[in-house]
Amino acid sequence: MSLSRCSKRKATSQNEEESSNEPRKRRKTCSSIDEEEEDNCRLIPSLPDELSIQILARLPRICYSSVRLVSRKWKSAVTTSELYSLRKSLGITEEWLYVLTKGQEDKLLWYALDPVSTKWQRLPPMPVIVYEEESRKIGLSGLWDLVNVARSFLGRRDISEQMPFCGCAIGSVDGSLYVLGGLSRSRTVRCVWRFDPVLNSWSEVSSMLSNRAYSKTGVLDKKLYVVGGVDRGRGGLSPLQTAEVYDPKTDLWSEVPSMPFSKAQVLPNAFLADLLKPIATGMTCYNGRLCVPQSLYSWPFFVDVGGEVYDPETNLWVEMPSGMGEGWPARQAGTKLSVVVDGELYAFDPSSSMENGKIKVYDQKEDAWKVVIGEVPVYDLTDSESPYLLAGFHGKLHFITRDVVIGEVPVYDLTDSESPYLLAGFHGKLHFITRDGDCNVTVLRADVPDVASSSSSNEKGNAVNKSDTVIWRVIASKDFGASELVSCQVIDI
Repeated sequence: MSLSRCSKRKATSQNEEESSNEPRKRRKTCSSIDEEEEDNCRLIPSLPDELSIQILARLPRICYSSVRLVSRKWKSAVTTSELYSLRKSLGITEEWLYVLTKGQEDKLLWYALDPVSTKWQRLPPMPVIVYEEESRKIGLSGLWDLVNVARSFLGRRDISEQMPFCGCAIGSVDGSLYVLGGLSRSRTVRCVWRFDPVLNSWSEVSSMLSNRAYSKTGVLDKKLYVVGGVDRGRGGLSPLQTAEVYDPKTDLWSEVPSMPFSKAQVLPNAFLADLLKPIATGMTCYNGRLCVPQSLYSWPFFVDVGGEVYDPETNLWVEMPSGMGEGWPARQAGTKLSVVVDGELYAFDPSSSMENGKIKVYDQKEDAWKVVIGEVPVYDLTDSESPYLLAGFHGKLHFITRDVVIGEVPVYDLTDSESPYLLAGFHGKLHFITRDGDCNVTVLRADVPDVASSSSSNEKGNAVNKSDTVIWRVIASKDFGASELVSCQVIDI
């Protein structure tokens, strides 16, 4: 009896001990499951998300396209402002070059270049939207549809429909790209689209105060300024003197005093005043002010008339220094290419031989432009299509060019933003974008320590050829097919 009792007691105590251990095992099992779930919820298992973000922030931006594919959580991590704010605080932001091209069927396509890895990425296409504000107001939307059907049946399409965002202006501010205005169905529009590199997507923001196409843009104090351009008038496209500014923080546009075009006001007679139209042919932000070279034109002729400078502190336009305006490179041209690098203002001056060009720098002390690079490899000029031709028949002189038809009035594509070459400044150096002998879009860098001081010996800024001291290095090249260069911007994020 005693043995059986002892065995019973032993069994009972053993059962009690086992039953008492069950909750512990259960708790242990639950805690391990919780830890596994927590690890699964983390960006990197066994690491706090704060540390994982620190690691992701230090990755090159070119890796983020692959990082997005890892998981939804990783995609969310690299598409938040927190990550890019951290990169900025760590001082590891990257400057990328964004190039706008016009390809087949006149479609505009964006490409981004990482100069470090020399890899290109294609941006999502801009939305194709036709604005019919004016046609709806006057009840012509149905007529437009009939015209389009007829054009399609006849194999003809309106040139502005073939080119979405035709004549748009391009700008960049606060880490984003902006596409402003342009033509839609031969009518100027005021819409503005923004590309966010963080989200890798396009979105529409507040429209400009005025409809305009072919305007010029610049950035001062993290605000985007838009000046000039053209709008549709009774006789076709007419130049604009107005200006406005966009604040990306508030998504609001504000008026800026119109450009006086003071040189256009002193024409000798009313005939010339009616014939020659003033137009802004470029814009550069230099020394905290907007510098706008200007011309008078009557297609196909340009007459440079200096330019004007806008000071945001005084909110006034003043006449540009005579040497700066009268000597601005690319004289008598529709578009003047210029860029500021390390506080120095550079401009490209095409050669009359159409084999190369020159780079000039503006000497503020002497109010003069001086040659700093005597040879720029402009590959595309020798075989590029001419925008116009001359012919003689029936005993008369004829001029052949491309045109945009506005109603019954042909308005020639004078201010088209296409260019066989572009200028850009990033990584503290001057860059030239052109098409090489094989029609590849090529980005070249001028490895010159101090090109500004190298021109000090040339007082008149004409004769010094620096080609023996300047080395143009190809930093990237890509085959874009038959695409043409339109514009470029640099974004640092």
